[in-house]
Amino acid sequence: MSKWSQVARRVRVPLGFAFAILYFWLAHPTWRSLGIGMLAVISGLCLRALASGHVRKNETLATTGPYAYTRNPLYLGSILLGIGFSLMGRNWWIGLLLVAMFFLIYLPVIRAEEAFLMQRFPEFQGYARQVPRLVPRLRPLPKAEHPAGSFSFELYARHREYNALVGATALVALLIIKMKVWPG
Repeated sequence: MSKWSQVARRVRVPLGFAFAILYFWLAHPTWRSLGIGMLAVISGLCLRALASGHVRKNETLATTGPYAYTRNPLYLGSILLGIGFSLMGRNWWIGLLLVAMFFLIYLPVIRAEEAFLMQRFPEFQGYARQVPRLVPRLRPLPKAEHPAGSFSFELYARHREYNALVGATALVALLIIKMKVWPG
């Protein structure tokens, strides 16, 4: 793992909280922007929830559910969340900062995680040749190429993915309060 990947891995969560404060300050939501942005936010939350219920971290290579379409459905879900909240905030600085965070923080983390998976699971290389990093395939991997697997609510709970729903709900509530208290 590169030095920057290690740094990016450590700072991504605290940086996310700092960004949330900056986001709230920069955001200029309207009811329309909230409605439009919610489409992407709900999609991102659903994708993250589904992915978290399929992944058994460090135990087996996840290739079922959304992992049959993209190697990184959790990050793709996060990107959808970012797009949704960017649309809600109606400020191009927000979008620019999110793009910068993706390239400076998340892309190096994704690469480092994939390097780890390649070392941990010999089958990862073949999987990576067939399944794109982020932009999903139109069809899932054929069943013969990945073991059967179904969504596990236990895994969803163990990974505490419900925190994404709680955080997104809180941020939407704050945006509604901001619209009411500081209109315009």
